[in-house]
Amino acid sequence: MSTWPPRGGRNPTMDQVAQAAGVSRATVSRVINGAPTVDAKIREVVQRAIAETGYVPNGAARTLVTRRTNSVALVISEPERPNDSSFLNRVFTDPYFGRITAGATGALRPHDIHLVIVPTDSSGHHHVLRYLRQGHVDGVLLISSHGRDRLPRLVFDLGIPAVVSARPPRSLAVSYVDVDQRLGARLAADRLLARGCRRLATITGPLDSPAGHDRFDGFRSYLAAHGLSEVPYLEGDFTRAGAERLTRELLGRHPEVDGLFVASDLMSEGALRAVQDLGRRVPEDVAVVGFDDSSAALDCRPLLTTVRQPVEEMAAEMAGMLLAHIASPGRLPDSVTFQPTLVARDTA
Repeated sequence: MSTWPPRGGRNPTMDQVAQAAGVSRATVSRVINGAPTVDAKIREVVQRAIAETGYVPNGAARTLVTRRTNSVALVISEPERPNDSSFLNRVFTDPYFGRITAGATGALRPHDIHLVIVPTDSSGHHHVLRYLRQGHVDGVLLISSHGRDRLPRLVFDLGIPAVVSARPPRSLAVSYVDVDQRLGARLAADRLLARGCRRLATITGPLDSPAGHDRFDGFRSYLAAHGLSEVPYLEGDFTRAGAERLTRELLGRHPEVDGLFVASDLMSEGALRAVQDLGRRVPEDVAVVGFDDSSAALDCRPLLTTVRQPVEEMAAEMAGMLLAHIASPGRLPDSVTFQPTLVARDTA
């Protein structure tokens, strides 16, 4: 390898990298663009020359060669909200979305893939689809929480590589990553029964979402198998304020409730506030179990007993699955289901 640096203070060029490595400019180009035909020893020499010279490949030129943007969209699709500021506030403050972002970013960073966060409600779907059609990203990680959401189907119809965050409708052959929602709800029910609770109720997630439906179904079916067929419930929206209001209503209708399963940690914060404001002790009068094991569980007082879903690991799995689809466009759909665990703290 030739001595470096040469004279002059300008940014290094590909020709100068080739000079430093003692190879042709074409060889340097093949290494930069990931061509599999380059000998491993030559690749190592070129990569060392790139590091020593401080050469930064021209992203636009590389995109023309590889037809890749080295960017992936994290599309967070929510139902239409009354006002946009409320929707965006939830997206950027809900611990669940933060954990998804952290897990996906950690998996993509070693591959020099950038994550572009694209929040949208149903009124903004056409903007998202236009963005994807224009080729700004190589693939999509899609977080969709409602069963009526048309965006997964619309993205699938574009033909762009995509992985969704929950089990999709059977008619949609797309890769996904999920947690065993029903098992998680059964763990919550078992914990409350083990504490001696016999008058159980639940604040569900949206029942048109796979997660909301499956958590409710798992909780109710487990209790039915243990002789408790009547389970009071109210349908929540995965927000703190909504759960606080619903818990007041639920306990007003059913003051005998001594065990409450709340379908997310964020909703559990609101539920605990309502229980305590009504003069009920936690867990002595009403035991509470949440779902997620997010930072919200540690913000609760008392500390929240909850069902853990390994969101960061799930997001990393989604990212890895998407990279595989980008590398092999004809790859068949795949799925991975993670197992939940119960994290016992102070509320149950």
